[in-house]
Amino acid sequence: MKDIVKGYLCAFISAFTYGLIPLFMIPIKKEESFSVDATLFYRFLIASGAIVFFLFYQKERLRISFREGLIMSLLGILYALSAEFLFLAYDYLSPGIASTIFFSYPIIVALVLILFYKEKLTLPTLLSLLLVVAGVGVLSIKKEEALNYIGLGISLLGALVYALYILIVNKVRIESSGVKISFYSMLFSSLYFLVKSLLLRESITISSWALAGDLILFAIITTSLSLVTLVYAVRYIGSTPTAIMGAFEPIVAVLISVGLFGEQLTPSLVIGGMVIITGVLIDILFRKHPK
Repeated sequence: MKDIVKGYLCAFISAFTYGLIPLFMIPIKKEESFSVDATLFYRFLIASGAIVFFLFYQKERLRISFREGLIMSLLGILYALSAEFLFLAYDYLSPGIASTIFFSYPIIVALVLILFYKEKLTLPTLLSLLLVVAGVGVLSIKKEEALNYIGLGISLLGALVYALYILIVNKVRIESSGVKISFYSMLFSSLYFLVKSLLLRESITISSWALAGDLILFAIITTSLSLVTLVYAVRYIGSTPTAIMGAFEPIVAVLISVGLFGEQLTPSLVIGGMVIITGVLIDILFRKHPK
């Protein structure tokens, strides 16, 4: 019983901390002299550095083969692009709506498995797909203004890229543990944003101690802590209950968007978000997922 309580507590902490991304990202984006690329460079660099200590605690070596290095670098680019698209969507949509749309990535995974891996289209999966589409449609119904379709497309593109990341992790044979894969993914993601910043001649200089503190908290809380608690949640209660608890991620993002950044809690936002989350949960509950 104690392990079950620990598992659900870890799953909740993981989902809650990941849902806090807008809390840190929105204020940092207001720093005119500090780009999103620089922000994400420090986020993944600091997070990967923190996770090294967890790997040492687990007594896991960092050594990987050349083949694994190539796969990890690809995963790192996909991980970086998914984050970039999500935060770019914040320029067009509220954090709550963008995060909710991004949360549809499990359905994209199911669709890819059906189209390219010959997985059967079951009734629950079909229902999930229809609910997600319906949820996005409900989000588009706004009395004041129409949903920004550029932002919608960018959010869905971020979900697609993250779905590809998950598919590669599950379908390509990799000997490393999930934490080790995440470490290298974040390390290569930080390199991606460093190279991009240098090519675009963007400053990566941290101008104040306050900004440095925000970056450290952003990386440790929304990335390192979220990942480590996710690992323990899967260990204690399994992948499916942990994935179900992941539904708190967009809910937390919506609450932060409404409570701190002035987003209106409209009926379309509530209903659309709940429909999308319901669709994803149906897929998680009734479809066999890779471990």
